[in-house]
Amino acid sequence: MTPEQTPLSLSPELLDAVRRIAGTEHLLVALDFDGTLSPIVGHAGDARPLPRSAAALGSIAELPRTTTALISGRALASLREVASPPAAALLVGSHGAEVWLGEGSLGLELDSAQRQLLEEVRGVLAEIVEEAPGTLLEDKPAGVVLHTRLADDDVAEDAVEAATRVLRDRPGVFLKTGKRVLETSVVHASKGEAVEFLRQATGATAVLFAGDDVTDEDALGRLLRGDVGVKVGLDFTQAEFRVEAPVHVAELLEALLRERRRVTAST
Repeated sequence: MTPEQTPLSLSPELLDAVRRIAGTEHLLVALDFDGTLSPIVGHAGDARPLPRSAAALGSIAELPRTTTALISGRALASLREVASPPAAALLVGSHGAEVWLGEGSLGLELDSAQRQLLEEVRGVLAEIVEEAPGTLLEDKPAGVVLHTRLADDDVAEDAVEAATRVLRDRPGVFLKTGKRVLETSVVHASKGEAVEFLRQATGATAVLFAGDDVTDEDALGRLLRGDVGVKVGLDFTQAEFRVEAPVHVAELLEALLRERRRVTAST
């Protein structure tokens, strides 16, 4: 089924916003991955984009005056592995601490003090995981993530509370709470800063951003008049628009592809 034939369940207001932003001079389409392009899964390595979303995003990436980007809490290596992004897509990992803008992009380098601090943070979290069944750690270039999705609710809550209590006042350590995760980092970064950086780097005249997690609110809060922000899911948000699930993100991308293709073909 082609995008032109696909029935849409998006609100009329969101479809109007898609038509409007499709006419901008240079469009930046920036998306979260987990919970947005991919459904949430129990094991991070099992996540994959929905086929319709992947196909639509790949076609959008090929359009003139259009830039696609993934902005994720995942490390860049993990994001590449599971997302299989379009070749032209820009990638932001670790909530903005890692950025890939193409060949020649420099990798993240920590200084000796940051490396030492990161080892200390990992030691704290490792002790907590030993006492909290179902929790596990994920190492990133600038941080360590405490995952609690497989733990019982009370165990997860206690583990996050214990880690937060120990680490929240430690100089140089930055914490972010997401869906069943506690992100720690020794580099200050946010998805909001990533959106602003990509807007400037690409010369975008408008941005469409979609995300589902608490950390995506940083990006949604940095959008400007004329941008389109979309919350995926039913949690609180400052986004102007909302869709319920990743399958509706596929519909959103197909609608954007249809409208943007029409605009770029006529200019």
